[in-house]
Amino acid sequence: MDWKIELIFVPVTDVDRAKDFYVKIGFNADHDHVPYEGLRFVQMTPPGSACSIAFGTGIGGSLAPGQQDSIQVVVPDADAALTQLRDAGVEANGVDEQAWGRFVSFDDPDGNTWTLQQLPDYSAAG
Repeated sequence: MDWKIELIFVPVTDVDRAKDFYVKIGFNADHDHVPYEGLRFVQMTPPGSACSIAFGTGIGGSLAPGQQDSIQVVVPDADAALTQLRDAGVEANGVDEQAWGRFVSFDDPDGNTWTLQQLPDYSAAG
């Protein structure tokens, strides 16, 4: 049986500010619905990803905004990712060279931390 991560909740203080930020860095705004008063559900998907993030109001969750510090995404090119983020006005850290990959990190407006990893070229290892 395949297990595929579908959705990760990201706690935010201002839904519109978060949505604008994620659109600015290239995420697709899949859904933005208010099915009833007190509930707003926003779903955003990174380019090329099968997994999305969600945030909103009234959706529950125990993490306070800024406490989601473990979202990791694989990218094909850490240098290009860093350039794209900085071109969008995002303060991004990187490129951190490690034996297991090259890393770029950034925070969203609430301080939720993202890590982007360029995997090593294992086919080149002999």
